[in-house]
Amino acid sequence: MSNETAVAWGYLEGLLAGQAQASAALASPKLAWLNALRAEALERVGVLTLPTARDEAWRFTDISALTRYSFHPLRTPTSLQADDIKPFFIEEATTRLVFVDGVHASRLSSIDAEAGIVVSPLSSAVQAHASDIAPHLGQHAPFHDKLFSALNTAFLHDAAVVIVPRETSVATPGHLLFLSTQPDVASHPRILLVAETGSAVTLIEDYVALHEGAYFTNSVVEVSVGANAQVEHVRVQRESGHAFHMASCAVSIGHASRYHSASIALGAQISRLDLHVVQTAEAAQCSLDGLALIGAHQLADTHTFIDHEKPYGVSRQLHKCIVGGAAHAVFNGKVMVRPGAQKTDSAQSSRNLLLTPQAMVDTQPQLEIFADDVKCTHGATVGQLDSEEVFYLQSRGLSEAAARNLLTYAFGAEVIKRIPIASLRRQLEQTVLDQTTGQP
Repeated sequence: MSNETAVAWGYLEGLLAGQAQASAALASPKLAWLNALRAEALERVGVLTLPTARDEAWRFTDISALTRYSFHPLRTPTSLQADDIKPFFIEEATTRLVFVDGVHASRLSSIDAEAGIVVSPLSSAVQAHASDIAPHLGQHAPFHDKLFSALNTAFLHDAAVVIVPRETSVATPGHLLFLSTQPDVASHPRILLVAETGSAVTLIEDYVALHEGAYFTNSVVEVSVGANAQVEHVRVQRESGHAFHMASCAVSIGHASRYHSASIALGAQISRLDLHVVQTAEAAQCSLDGLALIGAHQLADTHTFIDHEKPYGVSRQLHKCIVGGAAHAVFNGKVMVRPGAQKTDSAQSSRNLLLTPQAMVDTQPQLEIFADDVKCTHGATVGQLDSEEVFYLQSRGLSEAAARNLLTYAFGAEVIKRIPIASLRRQLEQTVLDQTTGQP
């Protein structure tokens, strides 16, 4: 065993130290399928190894710094009051599920009973809705060859479950708020969203830190979009600047359904999002928007895979990175068109802005097409601010710094304006404005 492998295995043993205690809380004969799922995941953790830069999918993302920390499950809960987290509430959201350091906080959560949907932690939802949950939980996000997904599934306990019944349209967004209040804690957030036939829902997935320490967030999200259903999924990652954030999101979209995702990455020392969307029936549509705004020595990695399995599918993707300081952004986006998926219409764009000479971007848009009657395009750009645009704004009375800040803000705001929640748009626009103004 190499020294690197030994260090990685020792690190995984430390992360697994609290797994047995967390799993026992859901022990029940009625939940044999869930216990079997977790046991299978735990077995895979024992086989898999920590990804390194020698792995093709991780060659631009060195996470060895993760092994230099000793993270553990939550030991002593933090006492928070609603007033402590009000700045992170979403005005339009009448349903809010809050998790503090990975543990559901019922006193901080608020459920709109009149919305006609199920929003509940797994420990409660699985008793009454097992038949709705079992076909999806652990079925969309594979973990047999993905270490972090396997680790999350082994700790599967305090998941957020959202079930939208057939033909139900939810007027207000749901807010899933994951708070970190302590350093050195490892948490494994889990979300399951099931949007049944003809339903419509907007869901906000929000990661926030109340401190500046180092900690580890390892999240997995599974989304099932039924026939003719519509899902708006907004993901905001604003972790501590010293945190490690690993995330996986798997989406299955049905006949004539529509899925729109907007992912905003602002925080974390190292962050990674793997987003996998599968079109399982004809005429399904997906639109993926992404923005990474990083500086200092941050690393933000986004890997996406859009899988067109059936004909008449439509996909659109716009991913932007604004990189300052000595930060490093990575984007790898693959679109696959399977044999027989004729009349597929797909467009992908990766646009990247470097604010300093030390900033770095690695971008790799990809197309794999196995059908002959399709319309597919992709492209990538990496550059600095247009000097002519800067000069134009200076000629209108702005200083050079103000002109650069305004253009940088406008570059990021193009993604944020597509978010369908007005108050969240305003929050993020102000954040982008503040951060771009402060970039060196």
